[in-house]
Amino acid sequence: MRTAYALLLALASAACVPSAHLQREQAAAPVFDPAAFFTGRTEGRGTLAVVFKGKQTTLVEGRGQIEPDGTIVLDQQVRRGQGAPSHRQWRLHPDGLGRYAGTLTDASGPVAGQVSGNRLHLSFPMKGGLRAQQWLYLQPGGQVARNRMVVTKFGIAVASLDETITRR
Repeated sequence: MRTAYALLLALASAACVPSAHLQREQAAAPVFDPAAFFTGRTEGRGTLAVVFKGKQTTLVEGRGQIEPDGTIVLDQQVRRGQGAPSHRQWRLHPDGLGRYAGTLTDASGPVAGQVSGNRLHLSFPMKGGLRAQQWLYLQPGGQVARNRMVVTKFGIAVASLDETITRR
């Protein structure tokens, strides 16, 4: 019975998890510079899909600044569906050779990041034993990034986000 439940959960989650984007969006240029992209105002619009809960729209309004030590501070107002907005803050600092380290108010541990060409890959643990992985792909022109996030529990995808982030 336990195996059947795990299989059912895996099959249900597969329907909400993007996967082809990992190869299709990757490019050598433009190189993703998180400080340049997130400084100033950004707006993200997307769809969050959660297993057994369905889909809802998301709106994320951000304001970023760079501290003297190079830390990127990104304050965001996040609205899911018709719910009240919530606040979150990212703090990322360069950690050498395209790597970033930092914190996120939604995370239960450290955020790790890696830039490779136009892609910024972020990974962090969340409350409740969840693990998030995000792939942000900077688009030609440098004003738009595609964001794909997958949240897993016990290695099984339980939620995904497909979002377009635009510099304002």
